[in-house]
Parts: sequence; structure tokens; C-alpha cells
Amino acid sequence: MWISQTTDFSAFELDELYWFTNHKYPLAERENIYTITMTSRIPRQIVGFDVDYDKEAERIQRIIDSVDSAENYFTDGNPTYLDVIFSGRYNRNTENKNDTHLTESINADLRHYISGFARKSRTFFRKQETVHAVLSVFIDAYNKYGEAKLKHQVPVLHRTNEPSDHLHKYRDVPFSILDFL
Repeated sequence: MWISQTTDFSAFELDELYWFTNHKYPLAERENIYTITMTSRIPRQIVGFDVDYDKEAERIQRIIDSVDSAENYFTDGNPTYLDVIFSGRYNRNTENKNDTHLTESINADLRHYISGFARKSRTFFRKQETVHAVLSVFIDAYNKYGEAKLKHQVPVLHRTNEPSDHLHKYRDVPFSILDFL
């Protein structure tokens, strides 16, 4: 997996999304499959992920150990994270998604761009290996796209003709994620 040279190791967010393999219907034949993602805030990239039929602490630990240490780790209220050893400061937010808004957004991108993760889709994965392979290709392109967007930032001028520090500095990026696939 490609990780940017400009990755900021001050804050990583972790979250999980699940879907299922085999058949979507009937319920008796489907198996939940969990994708756990670890994202960096700057640049907006996926720095680690894993796909399996559970969301055990050992899996999350392997993801964290596979990347250089971050200063802060942010998760939602999932109790599995309590059994993980974080090398930096651990921040667990059980109240809302304020600390994991980026990784939630990236998970929404995964659901948008990869039809097997789309809700109520007719497309589904038949094997865990397929999910892993598709995610590997997509994450490589997603991270390169994020790095290119960061390099292409153009300040947005407001009515005062002063550059804005707003996060959407790259509204008119002349390329899309599809250019990196």
C-alpha cells in the first residue's frame, strides 16, 4: 500500500465498516465481513486496513503495529478498542463521531466507489480475498489522489479577497480519483 511521504503522524483515526460475503439474501446464508481502516488526517489517506470475519483486538493491533506510531489515536465507542495497546495517546469518543469524522467520511467513500460495499446493492463479494484485493487497489489510488490534491491546493478567495484557511482549498482540482486507478 502506498503511503505519502508527507503523512502527518499527529493524528490517526480508526473505524470499522461491515458488509457480508456470499449471498445478501436470505440472511441465513450471509457472513458478516469487517473492514477496519486507520486513516491519517493530513493528508487524507488510509494508512492501514484489514479485512476479516471478526473485529478482534488482535487484528486492530496488527494494523496499528504495521505503521509508524502516531501521537494521537481516535476511535468511536466500540469496546474492542479498549483491548488494543496504542503507542500514542488514545482518545475514545462514545458520545458522537466528532473525533472520527474523517474516517467515517472515508468509509462513506469506500461505500460510494466500491459497489460491493454499497448499501442495498445487487453487487456483493463472494470471498474475503476479493474484498482485500479490491481494497488494496482502491486504497493505493485513493492515497495517491489525496497526495495530489494536497500538492494542488489553491486558496479559495472570499469576498474580502483574502485567502481562506477553509479545508476545501481544492474545489477545482483538474483530476479525479479515477485518474489514479
